[in-house]
Amino acid sequence: MGDPTADAGRTDRGPSLRRTPRQARSRARLARVLAAAERVLIDEGVEALTTTRVAAAAKVSVGSLYQYLPDRNAIIDALAAGYFAKLEAVMDDLVPAAAEQRWDDPVGVLIDAYAGLYRAEHGFRALWFGSGLTERTRDADREHKRRMGDGIRRVLLALDLADDDEALGRACHAAVLAADALAQEAFRRDADGDADLLDEAKVMLRGYLGAIAARYRGGRRARG
Repeated sequence: MGDPTADAGRTDRGPSLRRTPRQARSRARLARVLAAAERVLIDEGVEALTTTRVAAAAKVSVGSLYQYLPDRNAIIDALAAGYFAKLEAVMDDLVPAAAEQRWDDPVGVLIDAYAGLYRAEHGFRALWFGSGLTERTRDADREHKRRMGDGIRRVLLALDLADDDEALGRACHAAVLAADALAQEAFRRDADGDADLLDEAKVMLRGYLGAIAARYRGGRRARG
């Protein structure tokens, strides 16, 4: 996941820690705590994410953990913020790749990329498919999906498939909501992702994004 503390303290992308680590040693300790929390999540489920269990797994005192993560909700929020940051970083990398490689099938590339992350991130699946998501994490997830929609908007612009306007942003957000629901169902059915359902997601989204692109092509012809 990279540095799990990188976004955990930011109010715009996830939960605020009780205290943001400033020194390298403190950042390393928090990273160790979050890595241990992820192992507990994967091996034992979201119900096991208590401060006592995570502190024991990280080999730190409960008091040391409380400096940053005062309760299980804070642990869940911090883990979720790390997953959101990773997903958004992948999207940020895909935008210049789309411009450079001029993808013939952007929907296929994007869904395959995120299906790969679902397969690799066992903790993400354990958290989302468990029953312990907090209201703060659900709110953060809604904002995360808006940022992912903006990533889709940037991909379409990089491929010169659309013109930038408010309607494009709304359509790309809708595409992300649909793709996320289908991906979650595919991975609930099968840990590797139900291939048939993922293929259906591609068919649906190709049609939707194709319609968006056609809308803008029509507008360009009219202006021409």
